[in-house]
Amino acid sequence: MAPRPLDDEYLDRVVVGPRDTTPKRVVLVDPDPDWPRQFAAHEARIRTALGSDALRVEHIGSTSVPGLRAKPRVDVLVTVDDPEDPDVVSRLEAAGYRLHIREPGHRCLVVPEGSGPDANVHVWAADDPEVDRCLLFREQLRADPADRARYQARKEELAGELWTDVNHYAAAKGDVIESVIARARTAGRQPPAP
Repeated sequence: MAPRPLDDEYLDRVVVGPRDTTPKRVVLVDPDPDWPRQFAAHEARIRTALGSDALRVEHIGSTSVPGLRAKPRVDVLVTVDDPEDPDVVSRLEAAGYRLHIREPGHRCLVVPEGSGPDANVHVWAADDPEVDRCLLFREQLRADPADRARYQARKEELAGELWTDVNHYAAAKGDVIESVIARARTAGRQPPAP
């Protein structure tokens, strides 16, 4: 969710494996009451794989906000001491996830197609500012119907366009995301304690 360069050259450097650049629309679905259970299953799988090295496991993204339409893919935030430690990725891969993005200080793993409910597993250090940003964003959307409606409207607007990479869709929501986080900070909202 943090602003970052997202041109194709950058994505070619950080995405592991070939990128599918076939233009496609993002499909948003109505809220699924099964999303919390899907998160809980991923949390258990991650905690089993990483044990006490998983300092925090949180449900983030649109599927963590009741009433919000979303892509049917659960986003999971995991904090560890060192997200660049190859052992962390290898243990998550042994648990059935596949490394998708390798950025400085951040790893994103996904569920291979056909291997169960979709998920993005974002791994950061506990003190990475992105952790607080993700949690503040979630908490503000849960608490503020106006921010939730504004974010939903932007998602619906962008879902109608063709995207060669879903990361470009995510980046296009950046101005609304930044304003929601700013409103959370202005309201004195704090991310939940680990």
